[in-house]
Amino acid sequence: MKNYSYIGISFVILVFGIWAVNEFSNRIKGPDFFTGDQVPAFSFTNQHGKTVTNETYKGKVYVVEFFFTTCPSICPIMNQNMKKIQDAFYGNPEFGIASITIDPKHDTPKVLKKYAENYGAKHPNWHFLTGDKEVIYKLSNEGFKLYSAEEENAPGGFEHSGLFALIDQDGNIRSRYDEFGNPKIYYNGLEDDEIEMLKEDIKKLL
Repeated sequence: MKNYSYIGISFVILVFGIWAVNEFSNRIKGPDFFTGDQVPAFSFTNQHGKTVTNETYKGKVYVVEFFFTTCPSICPIMNQNMKKIQDAFYGNPEFGIASITIDPKHDTPKVLKKYAENYGAKHPNWHFLTGDKEVIYKLSNEGFKLYSAEEENAPGGFEHSGLFALIDQDGNIRSRYDEFGNPKIYYNGLEDDEIEMLKEDIKKLL
């Protein structure tokens, strides 16, 4: 009987050990997310007149959007939703947001600061960024593959995507997979359910 008891206890310990190793391994690997392209290096000026680069966000999980302050259509919705994301992670120094204007001629640091205040942007890592127009458009269209363009017939004179990009601590674009097993790549910044999904995925990456 003693031998059988010893074997039983040993078996339980072995099973528990295997479970613990697997659990630890899963935590190290992190969530089962799609890993996309790495964000190209960038350097812009924020609403406080300070230089912000991709290195500023190194070690942080952050969200990227392209917008402009005089946008009369989707930008107000996007930034109302972005504030919800900010509020969910307000006290976390490992989280950030990069809101990059596609109208740098108008959107100076002074204009961006006023806009940020109007939307209640208080997280120290939420930067409203401006810079060289060609550099911004290259980052948007080629780096992120999120369409941005000047278009005189569009509301406000510009066209751009309403999608948010989720970036991990190493500067990679990340996303969950959809119900068909395809990577979402981006999150719709105009839909409440997508915002909730994005908040869940930020938590997982953090």
